[in-house]
Amino acid sequence: MMTLTVTQKTREADDVFSFQLAASNGQPLPAYEAGAHIDLHLPQGQVRQYSLCMPSGAGQPGSYTVAVLRDPASRGGSIALHDQIRVGMTLMASPPRNLFALVPHAQKTLLFAGGIGITPILCMAQELAARQQDFELHYCCRSRSKAAFADFLESSAFADRAHLHFDDVSPLDVQACLKPPQAGQHLYVCGPNGFMQHVLTSASLCGWPETQLHREHFAAVPANRPQADIAFEVEIASTGAVHLIPPERSVFEVLDEAGIPLPVSCEQGVCGTCVTKLIAGTPDHRDQYLTAAEHARNDCFTPCCSRALSPRLVLDI
Repeated sequence: MMTLTVTQKTREADDVFSFQLAASNGQPLPAYEAGAHIDLHLPQGQVRQYSLCMPSGAGQPGSYTVAVLRDPASRGGSIALHDQIRVGMTLMASPPRNLFALVPHAQKTLLFAGGIGITPILCMAQELAARQQDFELHYCCRSRSKAAFADFLESSAFADRAHLHFDDVSPLDVQACLKPPQAGQHLYVCGPNGFMQHVLTSASLCGWPETQLHREHFAAVPANRPQADIAFEVEIASTGAVHLIPPERSVFEVLDEAGIPLPVSCEQGVCGTCVTKLIAGTPDHRDQYLTAAEHARNDCFTPCCSRALSPRLVLDI
């Protein structure tokens, strides 16, 4: 864990503030690549994931920058940051982790950001520009007043490749931005679930294979499950211990209470932190992190949210 001091808090758009964070002990911070995020530990005990907006070493040396949308419908993390966090305060954070990394040496990269989804995409654009790799950025917001970092993008060295789309002026035409892909081309999308699904569905209709599509969720898609959850068992392969998972509790909660620690962060199945190898059993995948192909293999499992279709799962723990 790192202790970080808030060195700057800046209004970037309506309901969006950026926070610049530096090591409280003055030491260099761990480097990272575009797409990385940190887990911030907030005053009421919440742990939330925030993408790093600027390339490692950019801006103020030795600092991290995150941007946060104040969302009244959220679980409270964004409200705490907006309303309680001030310059000079300290926060605990994890070192950067990257679950949304750029594919090295891509022939061309298409970047799509919706709203606050610009945070990892902005870092990607800067990194690709520094590498002199071919890319396009399409950033969509309801209006310019909602577009964080719009001025930065329009004055950047890659402004000719950064296209801003506002619903009230020039909404995004996804089909016009997509062409049948060639080998070595990759598409990245981040933003509200509906926006991402629209981009990904459009790309699939244009012939983009799943292996060339990359997404990062900020929140889980609400589940539509007509049947009630049922109890099942989880066996720990290393010890043979069996734990009953009741309908109202997650695998993570039960194992954590039993003294079996699992890495966990979002607790919604969107970040991939808790992915665990599955040895036997049939899972009921409820995450948005694993791909459809990974779900079909049934060899890994997200204990923070997923359940079982078989009476027992055997986890490689």
